Amino acid sequence: MASAGMQILAFVLALLGVFGATVATLLPNWKVSADVGTNIITAISQMQGLWMDCTWYSTGMFSCTLKYSVLSLPAYLQTARTTMVLSCVLACLGLCLASLGLKCTRWGGGRQAKGRTAVASGACFLLSGLLCLVPASWFTNEVIASFLDSSVPESSKFEPGGAVYVAFVSAGFLFAGGSIFCTSCPGKREGPQELLLCPPNKLLQQQLPPHRPPLLQEQPRQEPPPQDQLQQEQRQQEQLHQEQPYSSGVLQPPPQEGRAGYSLQDYV
Repeated sequence: MASAGMQILAFVLALLGVFGATVATLLPNWKVSADVGTNIITAISQMQGLWMDCTWYSTGMFSCTLKYSVLSLPAYLQTARTTMVLSCVLACLGLCLASLGLKCTRWGGGRQAKGRTAVASGACFLLSGLLCLVPASWFTNEVIASFLDSSVPESSKFEPGGAVYVAFVSAGFLFAGGSIFCTSCPGKREGPQELLLCPPNKLLQQQLPPHRPPLLQEQPRQEPPPQDQLQQEQRQQEQLHQEQPYSSGVLQPPPQEGRAGYSLQDYV
């Protein structure tokens, strides 16, 4: 499995490949006029690209003509247009996936998800490199075959221009970056190592038990009654004890205290 440093290197290579493929698609010098024989003096250089043809004059002026008609173009030029555009689109998609699959980033999910995303970005880079290599090779073959054809006049012979070499180099960068990303396939590891790259919320959910019973609601604590209420209750109890002897409706005289002595009339 590729390390974080190798992934960063692959991302830089793929970025260079995307930039080179885009530049090669837009450049007008896919083939330039060859300096053989006696050329016309007024035109010092002629260039042909995928989208336009340019001519440089000896006076320092130049003019470019766009290729508006698609059906009038040869098959190799139509194929080069289509495949180069698809190569740029796939390379940009691979960059988006690679930014999610890098180990040094926090987004993109866990280790398994990042590994699959990196492999998907590597596949996009490899396919993009193939789509960039095919038109460059076919275009170069057509230019060389036309140059070696003896029936073609010397003033109409061309040789591969700088855009073709840029396309070859860009395809190499895309192949290198895609190959490194494809080695980021995650292996099978057991243990808590898979939790290292998980988001905090997922990590908390994995650490918590699957089910927790609801906690019993605590009863509100009763506060002791105030002091005034206690005194009022004591007064009510004293009044109740005082009224208890007269509750039967018969008046009872209060008990008489014992005498200290007896008189003579008590004995008569």
